[in-house]
Amino acid sequence: MHCIKLLGQRLMARDFDRQVAEVQVRFAILNGYTALGILFTKAVG
Repeated sequence: MHCIKLLGQRLMARDFDRQVAEVQVRFAILNGYTALGILFTKAVG
């Protein structure tokens, strides 16, 4: 939730299509943050 608030709580675009694009960009950024935080385990031996 903190990351969403960092990206802003309001949509800046007025046109609906641009609002959709803005939300998609925000979620792509959030998915990138999530991907950075996922731990990968590797079997050793």
